[in-house]
Amino acid sequence: MFLVPVEALRQLGPRTVSYRESDTWRSGMLCRDLLTMITLVDVHKSFNGQVVLDGLNLEIETGKITVIIGQSGGGKSVLLKHMIGLIRPDSGQVLVDGVDIARLNDRRLNEIRKDFGMLFQEAALFDSMTVGENVAFPLKEHTRLKSREIDEIVEQKLLQVGLKDVAHKMPSELSGGMRKRVGLARALALDPKIILFDEPTTGLDPITADAIDRLIVDTQRLTKATCVAISHDIASTFKIAHTIGMLYQGKIIEVGTPEQVKASGHPAVQQFIQGKAEGPIMDYYVLDM
Repeated sequence: MFLVPVEALRQLGPRTVSYRESDTWRSGMLCRDLLTMITLVDVHKSFNGQVVLDGLNLEIETGKITVIIGQSGGGKSVLLKHMIGLIRPDSGQVLVDGVDIARLNDRRLNEIRKDFGMLFQEAALFDSMTVGENVAFPLKEHTRLKSREIDEIVEQKLLQVGLKDVAHKMPSELSGGMRKRVGLARALALDPKIILFDEPTTGLDPITADAIDRLIVDTQRLTKATCVAISHDIASTFKIAHTIGMLYQGKIIEVGTPEQVKASGHPAVQQFIQGKAEGPIMDYYVLDM
């Protein structure tokens, strides 16, 4: 693994971000797309009668890192998939850069998705492809660039995530942390405005997890992208987040800066961030024998 100083990454230069200046009406309020990249308004979603999202409201600030915390199985992944249009709400709005993607047809939705990059929980690399081929995949699918141009972008994106001379390797030859880096390089291939992270530190040792946290922060600073992560790793969350939202019982019950969330008076928030078994969040019942 080749680690690149942040100063070296900055020499690659930030991509140019162009946001629409249009104002968008929603829920009787006027908001500016420049301030809010993603907005969920009264979103409901159930599966086989099981309520997962129950009138959820959330705003994701443009050009910042927002982390959604909450219990395992509490709906965080479902929420993330709504943001990219992989799941449509039963009711409510999912506004991305002012466009309600819940109402788009598949062709238009696929166009919107080009503005997204996603780092999956297990990196989701193609085992039969080399590292370079994995990173090149979205470029081959969505652009008409020549092979030489694609190779140059692949090298740049791998360097951006701290990897050098690995393009020829297979995913099976990489450590867990290196696979995460390759997954992020692939997510960055199309210079997305929005990057989604699904449990980015799950399954990593503390040192590797800290390196991934730093990489997320450095990547956001370099690209100026809007980043959304879901996590139940509290230490990681407080390291990387500009804003934290707590998902509980299908709703966002608290949202604020790390300092504001730490000072929250909501008992479920305090129980979760302190990792206590006692409190309103009850998955298991312990019986005195």
